[in-house]
Amino acid sequence: MSDTQTKQKLPTLVLGALGVVFGDIGTSPLYALNATFSGPHPLPVVEANILGVLSVMFWTIMLLISLKYVMIVMRADNHGEGGVLTLLSMVGELTAQHPKTKWLITALGLFAAALFYGDGMITPAISVLSAVEGLDMISHQFKSYVIPITLIVITILFFVQKRGTGVVGMAFGPVMIIWFGCLAVFGLMSIAQSPQVLLALNPIYAYRFLSVDPLVSFLALGGIVLAITGGEALYADMGHFGKFPIRLAWFYLVLPALVLNYFGQGALLLQHPQAIENPFYSLAPAWALVPMVLLATMATVIASQAVISGAFSVANQSVQMGFLPRMEIRQTSDRAQGQIYVPFTNWTLYLAVVFLVFSFESSSNLGAAYGIAVTGTMTITTILIAFVIVMFWRWPLVIAIPLIAILFIVDFTYFAANAIKIPQGGWFPLGIAVLSFTVMTTWKRGRKLLAEEVARQSVAAQVIIDGTHDVPRVQGTAVFLTSATEGAPSAMMHNLKHNQVLHERNILLTVVVEDKPYVTKGNRLLIKDMGQGFHRVRVFYGFMETPDIPAALELCATRGLVFDMMTTSFFISHATIVSSTHPGMMKWREDLFLALSKNAMNAADFFKIPVNRVIEMGTRIEI
Repeated sequence: MSDTQTKQKLPTLVLGALGVVFGDIGTSPLYALNATFSGPHPLPVVEANILGVLSVMFWTIMLLISLKYVMIVMRADNHGEGGVLTLLSMVGELTAQHPKTKWLITALGLFAAALFYGDGMITPAISVLSAVEGLDMISHQFKSYVIPITLIVITILFFVQKRGTGVVGMAFGPVMIIWFGCLAVFGLMSIAQSPQVLLALNPIYAYRFLSVDPLVSFLALGGIVLAITGGEALYADMGHFGKFPIRLAWFYLVLPALVLNYFGQGALLLQHPQAIENPFYSLAPAWALVPMVLLATMATVIASQAVISGAFSVANQSVQMGFLPRMEIRQTSDRAQGQIYVPFTNWTLYLAVVFLVFSFESSSNLGAAYGIAVTGTMTITTILIAFVIVMFWRWPLVIAIPLIAILFIVDFTYFAANAIKIPQGGWFPLGIAVLSFTVMTTWKRGRKLLAEEVARQSVAAQVIIDGTHDVPRVQGTAVFLTSATEGAPSAMMHNLKHNQVLHERNILLTVVVEDKPYVTKGNRLLIKDMGQGFHRVRVFYGFMETPDIPAALELCATRGLVFDMMTTSFFISHATIVSSTHPGMMKWREDLFLALSKNAMNAADFFKIPVNRVIEMGTRIEI
């Protein structure tokens, strides 16, 4: 998105960013302070701890969100797009000449993406639970209804995903403006009663808290980190709104509202330590309690929606970049390309969220599971951005090294503090991350072995073409889909072997996914005339795009290659993959790859090819 377009649509973009980008971090006040004082390692609710925690929380937000993400990481855009996989593609280009470094960076980037899936499962559970728990503040009789109502809200949320978020998204921004307004007003009212809480703005209170009892403060970091959940979303959703609207919304509304609310909760605890049971709802006047529960529920639904949409985007990017098998990806909007629905991801997330709600039962219990996914992703982002700072931006080392060191030490310290909570729930996002990472790396490795075997068996295309003078020709066009950019497609070889005919015109078509989010129409095609009615066509897409073969063939008309879909047949090689006597990877990984291959979406459906124009040619390949 150009700067001119951004300025022209600034109010709309800021409103949209408020409704999508800040939902997760904006609902953290519901549970962050409560989890810090009442979590697995509770703190005494005394003045020194209150001011110390608030000071650490404030300076963490300023360092990791305002400085790291908003001011530094968001500069690392890949053609306007953000997110850990986008950052991975940038760093991959920088380290292309160093295979071992690139492998390590790719592994870290994939693990960060895998951690995001764990985050996507925990966010709806902890957010909606923390909002509905406000019913217990209205009356203890409602406590037994918290989990059923939470499950109803979550079920509705996941069931409406297939309809797309375009219409609902129009209401997100205004709701979040009201939400942040309430955060600020209620926080300010409480601060007015105990203005001494503002002393926590002085970093000396953070230093005292961290140094007086290092072990206690280290354990408390596991709860404090919940104040910065959602920080990664600022970078991930940058492509939808642009840097400037996100920065504007953060510094002028979201940051002040969050700080006022956290300090308001702290001011309340200074006067009424017993309010730690639910300091967020205790801020609201009695008459505002019911409206705040409803508003908080809407805000947490919005926060959950943002994470679910992010999970869809990560799944889409992973498929296009070759880290996951083909799966159904539906466009839910004709206008906005980023609005997609991935059924498998949606229902996997839903089952996991339901499991979390039943297993942990409260937002404070879930806090232990939440932090490790967030801090793990943030630590890996710091490592990746370090390569960009040094190798791409070429900042002076005297500035770059201390900055990177500070960010890494802070990120890793938070990660270590949350690693202690693995037995209390941190095992869940780590388990999901390990599982997702294993699937992605196994699929990538298996596809590489498969491509190598196909290349080994293939024959030079020109050799086949030169030997087809006497082969009978039939009317129409044959399009042979192949993943290889060289050699004759196996589907064409099988067609020649069994049918002993060729079409008048034969297209060897390869889809190539570039290391950038989008490819312009002018760079979409590369056509080579190979003679005797043969053409090799390469269709280029970015990793944020969904391939559409019929649309690409229509575009070929601008290059003099006209297609009539009624006389065009698509030949696809359906590979039956079997284990060789000397497999290229461990047996269990090979079995996993075979299972993933069998359940991958049909190529014709994935590439949007009309089913009645497809001919599948079977082949057997050993890996």
